Amino acid sequence: MLARCAWVACFVLPTTTFAPSVTADPLLDVGKGDVGVQADTLEVDVAAGTAVLTGKVVLSKGDMTVRCPRFDLKFDSTPHVRWAKGSGGVVADVRGVHGEAPEVELDMVKQILEMRGGVKLSRGQGWIQAEKATIELATARVTATQVKGSIPVPKP
Repeated sequence: MLARCAWVACFVLPTTTFAPSVTADPLLDVGKGDVGVQADTLEVDVAAGTAVLTGKVVLSKGDMTVRCPRFDLKFDSTPHVRWAKGSGGVVADVRGVHGEAPEVELDMVKQILEMRGGVKLSRGQGWIQAEKATIELATARVTATQVKGSIPVPKP
């Protein structure tokens, strides 16, 4: 446990002390492709397996990029990110689908992104509004509830 705390201190403290934004890729390894992260500040509780990123937070993995003012993370002892929750107004882009919502939850184990609280999704000229939208990251399959919107139809 002491070695893990020292590892985090050696990596996190120099970057948070001297850099305006933090890149913490080694902390956020999820196996099949790392999660890239940028933030103004990072707070880590190694014993609890949690971290809080605040400021201009950007989380990215493969074709997914999520931006918001705050991300709360839970990680295991490896440390692999298991779960993340973004709040304060979220903008997400996944394989050409652009989404905006008050909050987002990422289950990195199940590879699912769920936006909640009044979601706006768009792709090309099509758009929908929904109370909740779930995007499967592996397939970019979107499921939404309480939906209204507009889907373009080609002209004859």
